[in-house]
Amino acid sequence: MLPDTWQIEIIRSKRKTLSITVREGNVIRARAPYRLSQKEIYGFVESKQSWIRKQMDRLADERERVKEEGTFSRREIEELAGQLAEVLPETVSRYAKELGVTYGKISVRNQKTLWGSCTGKGNLSFNCLLALAPREVMDYVVVHELCHRLEMNHSARFWRLVERILPDYGVRRRWLREEGAILMKRMTGNSY
Repeated sequence: MLPDTWQIEIIRSKRKTLSITVREGNVIRARAPYRLSQKEIYGFVESKQSWIRKQMDRLADERERVKEEGTFSRREIEELAGQLAEVLPETVSRYAKELGVTYGKISVRNQKTLWGSCTGKGNLSFNCLLALAPREVMDYVVVHELCHRLEMNHSARFWRLVERILPDYGVRRRWLREEGAILMKRMTGNSY
């Protein structure tokens, strides 16, 4: 039996698998194939209650940390962008040479959901919050985006490229998922 306080959102599409994510406000979003019945979807959600509760606890902890640490002011964000803009060109250049790729413009932005991006033309954009991340995490995001110059996807070949340059990329990626999530939430409400 599911708790009455949980809200289940079902999003149906042509996908082949069923997945769930936990969102703020005890919302469980189920992404499901058209063919699955509501009973099957609710059964799956019910079978994942332990995992869902852990995710809800994690979200509550993140909310508490953001409340304690506060959101970033516009000035703080501008300062972070400036700090990152000073170190990025050398880092991008070094890893681009190692990968044998070219790139276009480098920009630093106040992004709410992305740590970095790479356009088809090779323009690179990075989140100003990387200035607060450990250096090895910033390096991971740079390598990740530069690897898109060779593979514009997240295929097994793409991840092998990343691993060739940073064998421990998984540890760096985990930091972004865990600690980086707090930083992103502290960005809420700020834009420029």
